[in-house]
Amino acid sequence: MSISPSSSAQAAREAVAHRLRDLRKEAGLTVVQLAAACGWHYSKTSRIENALTGPSTNDIRRWCAATHADGQAQDLVVQSVNAESMYRQWRDQVRAGLRHIQQSRVQASRATELFRIYSSSLVPGLLQTEGYAQAVLGIAASVHDLAVDDSAEAARARIERSRIIHEQGHRFVVVIEEPVLYCQVADTDAMAAQLGYLLTAGALPAVSLGIIPMAARRSHWPEETFHVYDDRRVSVELVSAEVNVTQPGEIVQYLQTFERLRGMAVYGADARALVLRAIEALH
Repeated sequence: MSISPSSSAQAAREAVAHRLRDLRKEAGLTVVQLAAACGWHYSKTSRIENALTGPSTNDIRRWCAATHADGQAQDLVVQSVNAESMYRQWRDQVRAGLRHIQQSRVQASRATELFRIYSSSLVPGLLQTEGYAQAVLGIAASVHDLAVDDSAEAARARIERSRIIHEQGHRFVVVIEEPVLYCQVADTDAMAAQLGYLLTAGALPAVSLGIIPMAARRSHWPEETFHVYDDRRVSVELVSAEVNVTQPGEIVQYLQTFERLRGMAVYGADARALVLRAIEALH
């Protein structure tokens, strides 16, 4: 079964949208009549009811007033705020800078005992070297067209956060696809340093590093990069946003998917051989 990374967020938004639509219908109002009562264009009503636009607090209060359902406004406001907070667009996150994002994740990392990390695109942040991290974050600054490029500071903050892999009380189960080793996001020297560090980090007692070979017979297709923090939360990285999944049923689905991916990976000497082959390919 395929995972839809934004399904929790979208389902939560749709639940609010459906309830608002039901209130309009129960009040006997058309889309146009509801819009006129609220003082906006009818297309906005349609966008809200189809979960294309999340309603603001004021939108919900106007809607409930127009449908004589003022008593339901506060519950719907809370439900909507929770839905929108699940889906955090990157443009909103990077507004305060890339360094701020790295620092904001320190507390969540320290509170986690077991990290399960799957990446199909890049070396995971907790295993990155500073040179590799700066290259990756430099690309992020360009993609998001930041007014101030703080990728160097962000890289240092990321490396500071990654020191957690040397601290007691945490375990890291990391699975990456072999093409990650060949994705040259940095110059040759930085890539060589990064791949060399994977050999070191993969040998740490708290780290289990698995690599899914390109030649492996697949029992599951590559997925979007995701992180599982204990059994409490899953963070999924999309092009437009970071989605945080907290619904227990969906977390179980991610854990099952992680186990299938982990089962295709090689470890120990076999994993080191793949890394060494990628290092040789740089020269």
